[in-house]
Amino acid sequence: MRHLQIRVEAGELDAVVDALRSEDVDPVVLPLGESDADSRSYLVEFPLPTEAVDRIRETLSEAGFEERYLVIGNIESATTPHYDRLVERYVEGDEEEERVSNEEILTKAHDLNPQPTAYYGMTVLSALVATAGLLLDSPALVVGSMVIAPQIGAALMASVGAALGEDAMFTNGVRSTVAGLAVAIVAAAALGWGLKTAQFVPSALNVTTVQQIASRSSPGLLTLVVALCAGAAGGVGLATELPVSIVGVAVAAATVPAAAAVGIGVAWAIPAVAVGALTLLAVNVASIVLAGTLALWYLGYRPSYWDSSGSTRRRLRSFFGTRATWVALVFLGLTVLGPGSLLTSQIAFENGATGSVQTVLDDPEYDALELLSVSVEFGTVGLDDAPRRVTVAVQHPVGRQYPQLSSRIEDRIRETTGRDVVVTVNFEQRSRSGPS
Repeated sequence: MRHLQIRVEAGELDAVVDALRSEDVDPVVLPLGESDADSRSYLVEFPLPTEAVDRIRETLSEAGFEERYLVIGNIESATTPHYDRLVERYVEGDEEEERVSNEEILTKAHDLNPQPTAYYGMTVLSALVATAGLLLDSPALVVGSMVIAPQIGAALMASVGAALGEDAMFTNGVRSTVAGLAVAIVAAAALGWGLKTAQFVPSALNVTTVQQIASRSSPGLLTLVVALCAGAAGGVGLATELPVSIVGVAVAAATVPAAAAVGIGVAWAIPAVAVGALTLLAVNVASIVLAGTLALWYLGYRPSYWDSSGSTRRRLRSFFGTRATWVALVFLGLTVLGPGSLLTSQIAFENGATGSVQTVLDDPEYDALELLSVSVEFGTVGLDDAPRRVTVAVQHPVGRQYPQLSSRIEDRIRETTGRDVVVTVNFEQRSRSGPS
């Protein structure tokens, strides 16, 4: 529920009050100052359901009122003669529109981004917790780092700036996001180097075998889905009355652990981990901002000049004349041409490898086997011609041996994908009471 206060000049008062009452709004008019009635200004205030704010402002604009002084605040409850009608129309009826005004969404996005000291301080703390969680292979600690990460505000600032054509806001959002994640990488690298040097963590630890790190060492389809959903959910939450704070965990899930993995790769001097996690981080950041922008556009948010630009050609000319648009296009282009193309290649290889494994196991000779999982390791994030490593886990009956299975899978994957591959098959025995 919102409480609006507008300043109205004496010559506009009758038109404003009539327009409000025609929409079932009950205004209170308060005179300002002690000048004569013809030159006096008035403060007009009234409560509205959140969903009605944009409609009432449009009504006032159509009545010839120009917003020179407008304050929109939150209130808990209101009782006016016709407020129930407003609720029926805009909350329960056909005129329902669950979105906030452009000014309010700008304010909400700014409020989500804390002051630099708090932002970078919480970023460092979340990166340290994420680094510890990755090295300990502890999902609980990794989730804990997501809860305290402050990245949601900067990412949504970039999305709102792109959707509304606010160059400064978009630039600040991108700058804050990149700077925050750079700080997270440095903090993770410093902690990793310190732990390794002080031998709290064995210097010979092969971090590529730690599951929590390996899963964040290259982009994948599921991580891309998480980033897209997080960005879209953030946009919807920001534009409606839904809570945005919960979405921050999803945004952090797509960014903070990946930044910590980059730092670990730097600390252990393993390019495969550092470059792979950085690729994942770039793809996720671009996906979050893009999905948030598209969600806001879907909900009807446009640049302020959009309605006044006239034809579609003039609108597009205005849109592509903004700095936010070009920065977004360059950022998106670099992501698509670089990490995005790598992601597509890796997804294609994963699909081909999984299909090849299933094809081999469909042979009657392997009817007694049950496929448990297929995992793919891309070496130096798939940037060179080194053989991909595919690990297949199957369940087999006690006493049965399949010595040729790995070589047959290798041949099939090589034939399907055209890439060199090393296959490892892990056998898990099935109890005698199980199916044969």
